[in-house]
Amino acid sequence: MSHLNPYGGTEPRGWDRSDRPPALPWPEREVEPWSPRQSSPDLSAGPQAPPRPPVRRHDAPDAGPYDAPTGDRFGRDRPIADRVRPLPDDAPTSQLAPVRDDDAPTTHLTPVRDDDLPTSQFAPVVDDDGSRSPLPSTDTGPEAVPPAGRRVRGRRRASASRPATHLPTTGRAGRDLPAAIGVGLGLGALVLVPLFFFLPGFLAVLAGAIGVGIWEMTRAVRRSGAHPPLVPLLAGGVLTVGLAWFAGPDALSLGLLVTVLGTMVWRLGDGPAGFQRDITAATLIAVYVPFLGGFAAMLAAAPGDGHLRVLVTVVGVVLSDTGGYAAGVSFGKHPMAPRISPKKSWEGFAGSVTAAALGSALLLWLLFDVAPWWGALFGVAISGTAVLGDLAESMIKRDLGVKDMSNLLPGHGGLMDRLDSILFAVPTAYLLLAVLVPVVG
Repeated sequence: MSHLNPYGGTEPRGWDRSDRPPALPWPEREVEPWSPRQSSPDLSAGPQAPPRPPVRRHDAPDAGPYDAPTGDRFGRDRPIADRVRPLPDDAPTSQLAPVRDDDAPTTHLTPVRDDDLPTSQFAPVVDDDGSRSPLPSTDTGPEAVPPAGRRVRGRRRASASRPATHLPTTGRAGRDLPAAIGVGLGLGALVLVPLFFFLPGFLAVLAGAIGVGIWEMTRAVRRSGAHPPLVPLLAGGVLTVGLAWFAGPDALSLGLLVTVLGTMVWRLGDGPAGFQRDITAATLIAVYVPFLGGFAAMLAAAPGDGHLRVLVTVVGVVLSDTGGYAAGVSFGKHPMAPRISPKKSWEGFAGSVTAAALGSALLLWLLFDVAPWWGALFGVAISGTAVLGDLAESMIKRDLGVKDMSNLLPGHGGLMDRLDSILFAVPTAYLLLAVLVPVVG
């Protein structure tokens, strides 16, 4: 009789382990304990599908080449420790993401590859001064951090081989001051050279400026829905300036009438829709640009001293603009017309009047032998009408919703942005000079 195993075994001492029957490669279904994961068969659902045969292990005696190497195809018969990928020694714990196994009783952690990490786990870009760059991120969480190696589009860092980009220098008036000065000097030379050396050339320059002004105004008013015809306005504008040059004030009024009538006839071809709106806009342009500009032609056409009359008018407007700019930038605190032109101040207006009065008093005394107080009065009138013309154009642009009439002149905007003051000043200068300096002959 065999004695019992003192270590707790139930096998007799003489039992040979090699005589035991081989273990089955899978548990038998008849004795497999029931698990809560297994659902009870629904007998009312009809005939059930036959159970799927288990997958044999690769080390079974009759295993084939296509049998699963690790038990079933999901590896559920393996221990959890075998199903976890090895974790490198230097991997931080922040790279562990919870992974839920289908049959695992508890949630365990598995390492996450670097290419699976979200962008929020990359290190943020830090500028040279230690500040974090405001980079866009696809992660909208509260701890989202921009990915490394990216910068905001349009920004670049300066280095020894690539210096920082310098933006154009702008003053408090919002203009590129060097470009504005250069363009202003070029326009002055374009006016003064033919004025003193070839007077008919000044008429050509004036007609070209009037044409450009009409084009800018026509283009700008289209934002309001009006479509004044451009061709009759251009033809009528050149005709108005030419009539004023050769025939005086009466011909100037006739040129305005012909321009408006020609525009109406031209517009009839487009039908009645919007006719009143388009003709109103065309009349405004015809009065504002060629009619007021015709007074400059009459100033230049004065026999003997026409070029000097144009000179004192242009210098008075330039002094008004320069004095207003300097005083407004230095001392401007009280807005003059905040709803029309927020950057104009009463201090700037005082600077405009002062500069124009002093300069005109000296210039008229030297050129026309006019008393200084009369010259100062001329300068005050020129400055007041120049500022009024600037405000009038600002009101038109504010109503149309544009900042500049065009971008034709760097630092100035459009040509009408330079002609606005002159167009209101030349009728005043024509009337005052006709009284202070009567035309000879």
